[in-house]
Amino acid sequence: METENNIKTAQDAVQESEIPEINFDEFTIPTYDEWKNEVITALKGGNFDKQMFTKTYEGITLHPIYRMEDTDNLTQCKTYPGQQSDVRGVHAAGYLSKLWTIAQETDGKTPQEANVIQKRELLKGSTAISFCLDTATREGLDADKASKNIVADCGVSLSTLEDLETILTGVKFDETELALYAGASNTALLGNIAALAEKKGFSTSKLHGAVAADPIGEYITDGKLPRPLDEYYDEMAHAIKWADKNAPNLRTVLIDADVYHNGGANAIQEAAYAMSEAVDYIKAMQIRGISVDAFAKHVRFHFSIGANFFMEIAKLRGVKMLWAQVMEAFEASEESKKINLFVSTSSFTQTVFDPYVNVLRAATQSFSAVIGGMDGMFVKPFDHVIRPSDEFSRRIARNIQIMMQSEFNFTQVVDPVGGSWYIEPLTEEFAHKAWEKFQEVEKDGGLAINLQNGKVQEAINTVLEERFNNLAKRKDRAVGNNMYPNMTEELLSAPDVDFEKILADRIAHLQANAAKREKQNAEFALKEVLESAGKDTGALIDAAKKAFLAGATMGEITTALNDGASSITVAPIKPHRWTERFEELRKRTEEFKKRTGENVTIFLANMGPIPQHKGRADFVTSFMQVAEFDVELNNGFPAVEEAVKAALASKRDVAIVCSTDATYPELAPAVCEGIKTRNPNMKVFLAGAPSAELKALCDAAGFDDYISVKSNCYETLMRMQKEKGMM
Repeated sequence: METENNIKTAQDAVQESEIPEINFDEFTIPTYDEWKNEVITALKGGNFDKQMFTKTYEGITLHPIYRMEDTDNLTQCKTYPGQQSDVRGVHAAGYLSKLWTIAQETDGKTPQEANVIQKRELLKGSTAISFCLDTATREGLDADKASKNIVADCGVSLSTLEDLETILTGVKFDETELALYAGASNTALLGNIAALAEKKGFSTSKLHGAVAADPIGEYITDGKLPRPLDEYYDEMAHAIKWADKNAPNLRTVLIDADVYHNGGANAIQEAAYAMSEAVDYIKAMQIRGISVDAFAKHVRFHFSIGANFFMEIAKLRGVKMLWAQVMEAFEASEESKKINLFVSTSSFTQTVFDPYVNVLRAATQSFSAVIGGMDGMFVKPFDHVIRPSDEFSRRIARNIQIMMQSEFNFTQVVDPVGGSWYIEPLTEEFAHKAWEKFQEVEKDGGLAINLQNGKVQEAINTVLEERFNNLAKRKDRAVGNNMYPNMTEELLSAPDVDFEKILADRIAHLQANAAKREKQNAEFALKEVLESAGKDTGALIDAAKKAFLAGATMGEITTALNDGASSITVAPIKPHRWTERFEELRKRTEEFKKRTGENVTIFLANMGPIPQHKGRADFVTSFMQVAEFDVELNNGFPAVEEAVKAALASKRDVAIVCSTDATYPELAPAVCEGIKTRNPNMKVFLAGAPSAELKALCDAAGFDDYISVKSNCYETLMRMQKEKGMM
């Protein structure tokens, strides 16, 4: 009681006291020019335009500061979520009305393993059924007809109705959202799911989520398809028509921008090519009697989220604007303008060395996705590009999403970046540039034609090489790879997988399935599949369902559809990772050390006391250790002759002189000449970029190279490996 009285007395005192109004009238708002002049002063002679503006891979220049007036002419930030371009989100209440789907994809290799992992994910917080099919299944091949290296390589080998039932045992797939990707065709997977639904006794109308196909995506990823695109478009029309009637909440088309992202494309290319792919599909569906609204209802977009935090936010917001504009051009309904958008964290930016940094990358990338606005997300485990994920890595990845939904309050604000002086102009510029790129592709005939003539591949490869070049020169930094390598690191070990046993078991299962089915019924059902492909749109999926109930396999259904077809080819967009070249450098050194016991050896000719040489000694040490070269450290030498004697005694491949610009003219040429006179085969480098005058002296003394921040780290280290005989 006494406490309550004290609180009331304090509240009354606050209410009765006069609290002055707070304002900022004493501060004047500086103009841009005033701010710029202050920055120029702080730069102490540095070039303002060169140092304060950042050019991105998208061709967008980021300004050093954004002000209120930068949003004056923008309109999207004055709209409301769920309205007009939907840039502020397709749901009026954002995540408050509907949380995004936690679609953690599992990579179990057998149906039994896939079932265990899938149930664990759902138990611990995932909200979608999402298992990855192996390459053989996505290509429409049963294990007994596929090359053994693509069976269970990256996911589950799936062929029969029994396989699917095993995967989904104990999983209520009539109540849980589906997030499945089938490959170029989803006829077999849809038919299998429909057959299992009938066997379980529930209507396919309960199915929701996506069981999707992306023929163009597979075409450019693999560089080939067993049939012309028109035949896949026929199947796409069948799937949409069937879903419209039997599973209205199921999406059957995927436009997956991963192929562009993993190829090294910039964000504008990803968005533009995805939209152009969508237009190719829309036009193909219209020819087959599918309306644009029906297509929009059954299509899902997927993007990977890269490392540029704010650009990725702008990408997701810009994609919403682009899709709304495309739908406007096709005179679609307002509902069709609301994009269904799923995302994944990036494989392109994951690294093999120092892989735990991948956790940080996943955290920032998923943060971009949440802020940018999406409908579902797969946070890839930190070991995704190294090995099959384990319980530990899956748990960390899954919990990133769970914490964002339940602990960080990210769901409480609808469009948290709305009105941002920085992100709104960035979104606007992104959308304009992406639309221009999209129109450029459309003017040239659409995406498929641009793929056939190689324009898309060439454009993406140009950006990829720019990324590799910037990483090579360390303008871009990948911690633990081209910068700050951990010399004591041991690579994550991948578990031993008995692929021979898996393949044998899969073949035995297929043989058992063939033995117990009625052969004639299965053959008749497969014949009906082929005949249904040319019948009324929608009949094909029901025919596939009957085939599975008769004991047919996914591979047999695909083979039936491929009957008599001619394959098509195109130059593929191969998947890459930004650090792959540096990883190859380091692995090459490790393999050479194991094979020969030798390495590229470096001696640091550190001149003078520690403060005199330490900065450059640390720099070149890290530079050389990127390739895991052996660097001998020391605390410096007071005289040239001592440094020369120590360098020669070390019998190392390379000596690197480290000191200051002020002492180099006196010390560096003398050290080099002393070494070269007695051992001409020993390479001598200088740490730093010498002036023209100093370089003339050093060249005359016999220096072999100069290592500085301007050096191409990758090319320098690879050249040294070649000289050592590593390659």
